[in-house]
Amino acid sequence: METVKQHRVKIGVVFVTVLLAFWLVVALQRSVLLLTDPNPVAKALGAAYLLLPLIGAWALVRELLFGAQTERMASRLHAEGGLPVDDLPRTPAGRIVREAADARFPAYQAETEANPGDWRSWFRLSCAYDAAGDRTRARRSMRHAAKLFGARRD
Repeated sequence: METVKQHRVKIGVVFVTVLLAFWLVVALQRSVLLLTDPNPVAKALGAAYLLLPLIGAWALVRELLFGAQTERMASRLHAEGGLPVDDLPRTPAGRIVREAADARFPAYQAETEANPGDWRSWFRLSCAYDAAGDRTRARRSMRHAAKLFGARRD
């Protein structure tokens, strides 16, 4: 049972990926059916509908690659002992207490400002943003960390 708990996120990703892949196949099939219809309006709809699975496939691949790179960065930081410690207080529901996350945030921000070219500091800043509930900035910071990680020379 412990392994299921440890891999809950991966199981969820596989489930959503399979569902999206199924939808992509169905959408592609429907667009082909519309494209083979002799009616010009149906052909136009089929061509437009063809864009949906293409955009969906692109987004799926992009997110899966981003997730894999994030996991590689986390593994590397873990091996180096550089992952942020998850010791913030939590509510009874398990959510991080926002005030505690906000109080710890300036340290991560200062580290990133001091080392703007270090993917490790951007990774930790992303974790701090996430703990503080700012998912948009967390994702942006993690994408920047991934960009730096990909260009690293160490």
